[in-house]
Amino acid sequence: MPFSQRLTTGFFRSLFSRDQEIKEMILIKRSGILSSVGLLALLLQVCAFAQSQPPSQGYFKYEKVMIPMRDGVKLETVILTPRDQKEALPIYFSRTPYGVPKGDAFAGFHPDATSVYADGYIRVVQNIRGRFESEGEFEMVRPPRSLSNPKATDEVTDAWDTIDWLVKNVPNNNGRVGIAGTSYDGWLVMEATLNPHPALKAAVEQASPEDMFANDDFHHNGAFRLSYGFEYSALLETSKTENHDFKFDRGDTYDWYLTLGALSNIDANYFHGSIPTWDNFVKHPNRDAFWRERALTTYVGEPKLPILHVSGWWDQEDMVGPQTLYRAMEERDPNHRNFFVAGPWNHGQWSGTGLSLGPIQFGSDTSEYYRQKIYRKWLAYWLHGKGSSDFPEAQVFQTGSNRWESYDAWPPRNGIATRHLYLQPSGKLSFDAPTSATKGYDEYVSDPVHPVPYRPRPVMPTYPGPEWPVWLVQDQVFVDGRHDVLTFTTEPLTEDVTITGNVVAELFASTSGTDSDWIVKLIDVCPADATHNPATRQPMAAFQLMVNSEILRGRFRDSLSDPKAVPANEAVKYTIDLHSNDHVFRKKHRIGIQVQSTWFPVYDRNPQRYVPNIFKATASDYQKATQRVYHSATQPSAILLPVNGGNHVPGEAPDSCYPPMKLQEKIALAKLDSYVGSYSGPNFPITITRRDDGLSYDMRGEKADLFPVSETTFFTKDNWEFTFASDGNGKVRALAIRDDSDREIVAFRVE
Repeated sequence: MPFSQRLTTGFFRSLFSRDQEIKEMILIKRSGILSSVGLLALLLQVCAFAQSQPPSQGYFKYEKVMIPMRDGVKLETVILTPRDQKEALPIYFSRTPYGVPKGDAFAGFHPDATSVYADGYIRVVQNIRGRFESEGEFEMVRPPRSLSNPKATDEVTDAWDTIDWLVKNVPNNNGRVGIAGTSYDGWLVMEATLNPHPALKAAVEQASPEDMFANDDFHHNGAFRLSYGFEYSALLETSKTENHDFKFDRGDTYDWYLTLGALSNIDANYFHGSIPTWDNFVKHPNRDAFWRERALTTYVGEPKLPILHVSGWWDQEDMVGPQTLYRAMEERDPNHRNFFVAGPWNHGQWSGTGLSLGPIQFGSDTSEYYRQKIYRKWLAYWLHGKGSSDFPEAQVFQTGSNRWESYDAWPPRNGIATRHLYLQPSGKLSFDAPTSATKGYDEYVSDPVHPVPYRPRPVMPTYPGPEWPVWLVQDQVFVDGRHDVLTFTTEPLTEDVTITGNVVAELFASTSGTDSDWIVKLIDVCPADATHNPATRQPMAAFQLMVNSEILRGRFRDSLSDPKAVPANEAVKYTIDLHSNDHVFRKKHRIGIQVQSTWFPVYDRNPQRYVPNIFKATASDYQKATQRVYHSATQPSAILLPVNGGNHVPGEAPDSCYPPMKLQEKIALAKLDSYVGSYSGPNFPITITRRDDGLSYDMRGEKADLFPVSETTFFTKDNWEFTFASDGNGKVRALAIRDDSDREIVAFRVE
């Protein structure tokens, strides 16, 4: 159940206990947790309840079948066919380990004109082997063994066999299949493209992991993603027939993981050999053959069909995978079938609303743009033969300037110059190289007993906790000033600095131990006069937004396959790939860098004493270490920025540090007119009118203009929030108002 829904379930129950209560005004004192997303969910439920007519039978006919594979194993598959289908339609296919839709999932569903379903597709969703009612054994990221062994079965052959069955057995299909998916489902998309069925005409890989040891999900540069790896393994391998959330015995998982102690205690105390993926973590602490045969770049070559790679700049799980896959396939793409998209999203946000992420607003619905201008267009061309194939090579959303940009390559090469941003004494950061007269280093003590939290405590569980999707955009000021975190900042910028492409850290550092982790964050610091975000109640003044970040485990500095101890008390040059981005540090902002050696519990604690296998380390192996980061003329630690000198940001471009950000696109007059009218609760009348291309309100004689931040949400100059909600037929039925004292009022339309 979504977080906002769980928070408000009790309220809904009391709200709807008597029919007449729908017409009453509701005044809610907010807890400080429920966001405007929760308020919107509340309104949508109110409007759904208020509909007088029962839902229709629904747009799709639902059918569940068991499709046989070449080895006799049958896979649970749901086929959704439009009831009013009048012509042969393409098949829109996804494969998943998370469960197929149930029979009532689409009851009463009718796609609106903006939905991809409105273009006409036969929708098919399949559970992979060993999950839910699909037969066979589940194996986490099963390697594509069939590419070298014709007798093997895997996700490649299962996708091929399923598509073959579908085009032969699903009535009135046009013989074209497109496959799309996000995360594990995106990885399954890539598997299907390795040896595609002839009917497979296009693919959309969204947030696919690529290499589970190097850069996605379970490890980054060899550092183990503890909380994610533990909780995700339990999610998929505790039960065949359900997704299982591990039950913690306390609210702060930072405390739980710290009390747990050494990693060896996990299997001894909890899993007891029942979770195969955890066993594999322990058996394979280095990037050996086990991890290499699960890395997609071991197999990808020339794209065999058109493929779209989609990445989120703040994807907390698989930001790197799509970038790596695009780059690997682009090197072998003579037929121009390989394309790249990136937006300001967390994991899967392109499927929801993209107006903001946490407290960071973008001034437009970036997810809707992607769905309408990119995703929908892509499927329509390759599967329906409609539209044109003029897809830009790379379409990315440039944060900071908050606009979409197109490039003829990713990363672009023309107009990009690498500039070194150097760490300096006294927490300074400058494009000027350090001189011989500067102090040589800063130091701190890294203590595994007191690791740096990766997000503010209490750290709620990864799943279904609400903070995991937004932790990469949380204000990093919460660790600024800790004795074990170094912070460096520039002076306020006198002009915009745009970075477009790969960001790399060159860190000269030493440790008194024989192993160490190094975490580097590139941060955009808002100006001191930045405004308060009324939607999230987040002060933006001096807000520290993490733009790029990465960790490197010292033992893997030269090779992920061949670890070796770090020489104690000796400066070593570490090169850390912070990955690509397209971001503008605006004038008046400052650029910041943070360096630390723990990031807990998203990453496990490095003992800081070299041991062959950290999964088998004991409590006595964990020790304090003195860390030094050098910034001298001979050891100049720096961030290498791909500065885009040709980028010009219009003066009117919205700045995320100054919310609320007015919607950049104009709202259609017909949409504005649909909001016009009278709304009321007891003793609380309000009238909405249209003035030219905007709205205004009259509430108890007080009149003011409304400024849109989305098609449904508006603000006043005094930071009152107005949100309109429609019923299932598109009729506006209710209005929620949140005032500057954090109270909410729901008023209903006067018919």
